[in-house]
Amino acid sequence: MLVKTKAIVISSLKFQEKSLIVKCFTLSSGLKSYFVRDAFSSRKASQKMAYFQPFSIIEIEAVHKNKGTLENFKEVKVAVPFQSIHTDIVKSTMVMFLSEMLHHSIQEEEKNESLFLFLETALTWLDNHDEIANFHLILLLEMTKYLGFYPDVSDVNFSFFEMNEGVFTLFQTGNVLSEQETSLLKKLIDLKFDTNQKVFHVVERQLLLKILIDYYSLHLEGFKKPKSLDILKEVFS
Repeated sequence: MLVKTKAIVISSLKFQEKSLIVKCFTLSSGLKSYFVRDAFSSRKASQKMAYFQPFSIIEIEAVHKNKGTLENFKEVKVAVPFQSIHTDIVKSTMVMFLSEMLHHSIQEEEKNESLFLFLETALTWLDNHDEIANFHLILLLEMTKYLGFYPDVSDVNFSFFEMNEGVFTLFQTGNVLSEQETSLLKKLIDLKFDTNQKVFHVVERQLLLKILIDYYSLHLEGFKKPKSLDILKEVFS
């Protein structure tokens, strides 16, 4: 079946000497993996590689056989021409980490249009702003809305957050965050991308990131901690 759709690049892996396997989150079909033959050997190799950087948003025409095998592109072009995401060291480190988080979070080949549109809007915001210290934290928390385990804020005034059930509680029993950690999480829940980015100290951001990764680990089967986490910490230290 010939499909035309937008796609967000999640990862690209070199295959043998000249080819690539590219994993994309598509608007039309959810998660798809594509085989790019001779990606490193043609005169347009550098152009091809530019398409497949983490979180590039591309417009594709592809043949989807939907048999669980690698699909094939017929045509690829840039859908959203980013100006800073892949050249600014802080932003590029952030998107490398976030794309790895997405890689481990989306397992099923099913359409999730609302998540795609959220990511597209968020990445466009990131490309156009410089005060971005909390962007990765806000995005990871917001993504849980689309993945099905956003914290239940019905009792947000309670002092503790229970990680397994995703609820606020009066009692510090089970897998519960401390009062200080819960307070940080509540502050994060209230944040938007345009909120003052200096609301957290470096240590608080690192603690929140640990909490979010632990939260993902609890709610997503087979989730793996991103290898790029240490690089992200170094950049934001």
